[in-house]
Amino acid sequence: MQDFEYARERMIEAQIARRGLNDPKLLKAFREVPRETFVESGLEEFAYEDTPLAIGEGQTISQPYIVALMIERARIGSGDVVLEVGTGSGYAAAVLSRIADHVYTIERYCSLGEQARRRFRRLGLGNIATRVDDGTKGWPEAAPFDAILVAAGGPSVPPALKEQLELGGRLIMPVGSEGHQQLVRVTRISAETFEEEDLGGVRFVPLIGEYGWREGYRKPRQIQKPLPELIADAAEPLPDFDDPAFGALFDRFGDRRVILLGEASHGTSEFYRARAAITRRLVERHGFTIVAGEADWPDAAAIDRYVRHRPGRSGEVPFQRFPTWMWRNLEVADFIGWLHGYNVTVSDQRNRVGFYGLDIYNMSGSIAAVLAYLDRTDPEAAKVARERYGCLTPWQNEPSTYGRAVLIEGYDRCEKAVVAQCRELLGRQFDHTGEDGDDLVDAAQNARLIASAERYYRIMYYGGADSWNLRDTHMFETLEQLLHARGPQSKAVVWAHNSHIGDARHTDMGTSRQEVNIGQLCRRRFGDTAALIGFGTHEGEVAAATDWDGDMEVKTVRPSLEDSYERLFHMSRQKRFLLDMPKHPELRQQLLEPRLERFIGVIYRPETERLSHYMYASLPQQFDAFVWFDRTTPVTPLGLVEKHEGVPETYPFGL
Repeated sequence: MQDFEYARERMIEAQIARRGLNDPKLLKAFREVPRETFVESGLEEFAYEDTPLAIGEGQTISQPYIVALMIERARIGSGDVVLEVGTGSGYAAAVLSRIADHVYTIERYCSLGEQARRRFRRLGLGNIATRVDDGTKGWPEAAPFDAILVAAGGPSVPPALKEQLELGGRLIMPVGSEGHQQLVRVTRISAETFEEEDLGGVRFVPLIGEYGWREGYRKPRQIQKPLPELIADAAEPLPDFDDPAFGALFDRFGDRRVILLGEASHGTSEFYRARAAITRRLVERHGFTIVAGEADWPDAAAIDRYVRHRPGRSGEVPFQRFPTWMWRNLEVADFIGWLHGYNVTVSDQRNRVGFYGLDIYNMSGSIAAVLAYLDRTDPEAAKVARERYGCLTPWQNEPSTYGRAVLIEGYDRCEKAVVAQCRELLGRQFDHTGEDGDDLVDAAQNARLIASAERYYRIMYYGGADSWNLRDTHMFETLEQLLHARGPQSKAVVWAHNSHIGDARHTDMGTSRQEVNIGQLCRRRFGDTAALIGFGTHEGEVAAATDWDGDMEVKTVRPSLEDSYERLFHMSRQKRFLLDMPKHPELRQQLLEPRLERFIGVIYRPETERLSHYMYASLPQQFDAFVWFDRTTPVTPLGLVEKHEGVPETYPFGL
């Protein structure tokens, strides 16, 4: 069950206080009003996100920051009498009621007005009066008002509202057409004198009424083409995956240090095949030598030994942990086979293309790798390491239980031990050179992984963004270490989910949940030498599970939702394309306003599609480019090696 009090505090801190609205009485008012009570049933999960939400009758509940901004700019205090025009859900009136002495609120839709009344009664907000009427006429019998807030945009400030202001009273209102509104503050200086200030651009629903827009108002016809047509004009069609022209479309990114290639789901064939085609081109033509994936380090290390023609280790079978189909699939196998063959042509082993895992999960595999290295190179150090790791061993097979144990048994002493072990191995990395250089980098990274994983499994039980942030920070730091280890001229391709490689600052992840990700950290570290490329689809089929550790199923991907980016791309009628947004500034500007975006992980639950798999994002700020496949198919999971003719015995996925 969601902790709404925690979400409310996060919203107040991240969306209001951090943006400069720090009046204690304002923040206190927001703490006292449960916003989840004022949203449509089924949308409570999204009540504290930094976005407007639909409430019926074509109206919206404004994002919390806008409500706070209007209240703050109106300089409302205790003892004030306030008029609100546009009750909507009732949320703004409820917040106002915690500051002002009395609130009068007018709504033109009877259904919304009655619903708001019921909410006020249920919450015991007795200092709010509600009326269903034309709000542009105000509430003359209750005037004068110390402040008037209008939650809809009109062509100008209604004269009736100005006349109902007290001397010194303040009116806050959006003025202009629906597409070009400015928030203004009108202050009554004298009986006939009013001062008007421009507070910046906003976007509100139209103010309908005698002194507003007329009934049936529609925003002015746009001169520019509709968005789907702009998308169709900007779309660069993608040829077949095997056509060299496919990879050539991405030559424009060849001079970057890091290119991050996303996916909208972990089980879609087209995403893997596209990333493989792009990566082949980047390796062959642009000198990329690092392929790093959202995969466990020890498992990827087994693949790396194969593709770089290094000795394998007895009995290692990579990617056996759930979800096996994410990496043990035919699409990845084909790419790994290509890498193996390509590296044959590279005589200097130091320049061969490596395959690496960035992720944090496989703690047991990492411990085994560190100990195996120390057993070979320094048996005494191996004994010390075993003692240090001893407190973790009961939970290696199910490391998530470590979090529960830590809360009641005080196993936090493990953190110091694994950090110390990590520090020692990192020190060795700088002291040793020679034949075991690759093994040493591998062991040092495993030690770092254990230190991160210990913290990760411990804090995941506290909830919040901490476990996500630790995981993505670990993955980013691993990427940095790889670039450092491979030299100053090294360049990397990253394969990971859109939620990892798109800049989190421009999604609900960053704005509402204070989460960071690899994409954001890469932009901060590498600037314009990083390229973030997202992937998406409208419908089709996907390989996914219903629950964690559940069986893989082939599930039908439902058509994208009406208000989503995916629906816009589908409406362009272009089946598969690359969208390079900086090349099309008009389109980029039109796409900036946050919309829904779909995210499917290893779990897909179509029956709760909106709540489980969508969040708001500003796609042109989240990604530098976007790859679109209108209809997609599932990956093909690998079975036994014998089922695939011509696969060599050394094949790394073999049993």
